[in-house]
Amino acid sequence: MAFKYALCSEVFSTPLGETITSIAEAGFDGIELAPFNAADSVEEVSAGERHELRKQALDAGLEIVGLHWLLVSPAGLHLTSGDAAIRRHTTSYLQALAEFCSDLGGGVMIFGSPKQRNLAEGEDPRLGFERAAGALKEVGKTCEELGVRLLLEALSPLETNFLQTIEEVLELRDAIDSPGIGYMLDCKAMSSMPEGIEGTILRHGKNAGHFHANEPTGKGPGMGDVEFVPILSALTESGYEGWISTEPFDYKPDPATVAATALKTLREAAGA
Repeated sequence: MAFKYALCSEVFSTPLGETITSIAEAGFDGIELAPFNAADSVEEVSAGERHELRKQALDAGLEIVGLHWLLVSPAGLHLTSGDAAIRRHTTSYLQALAEFCSDLGGGVMIFGSPKQRNLAEGEDPRLGFERAAGALKEVGKTCEELGVRLLLEALSPLETNFLQTIEEVLELRDAIDSPGIGYMLDCKAMSSMPEGIEGTILRHGKNAGHFHANEPTGKGPGMGDVEFVPILSALTESGYEGWISTEPFDYKPDPATVAATALKTLREAAGA
């Protein structure tokens, strides 16, 4: 199938208007927005500013796919905290993010944010699970009402001690039991899973709501040793129909080169 390709906004450390232009000029179809690139809190972004962001992307020929890095700011957010007030604040902000995402025309919110979900040292994992499920139930309702989906992201043990496998993510999704809550797949994270990247895609790709393309090292596609032909082939075979979004963490030698190399690598891999 013909995939659509997006790039995460934080790759370019420029004002969002300039970033939108840069991503469009690089040839991508969409932008995946890190909310902290818009403001410390999206509640500070006015209706007019939201309209303008959406228009800027539209005028540049880009779709705003959605949001990621949801809880980096403002400070003090945490999904599994033992403090009920912090969890309520986190729920409220995730609901505000869903409104922000909807206002921009986005459809997905990627829940990674490892530091803001980690269990406290020695904490019972089941208790953390119950806290997370409780906090996200109301978020799921809001997402459903707005036509947005919050997608849980399994991350490697090097990044977090909570939700390290797709199976754990699916258990939490099923406990919440909301059409507004789903899951996504990330190459860097899947490289640490028992079935590897391709095996995990073949098992879980069909129902995934989003896909991040990157290297286990954090480099972008084409900047390391990973072969993306079998990855794109596995996505196609699995029946995945969503976006392929490049999420690098290493922007060397420069953002423009990382962006161009990623898009060329992915398009060539899809056509192989």
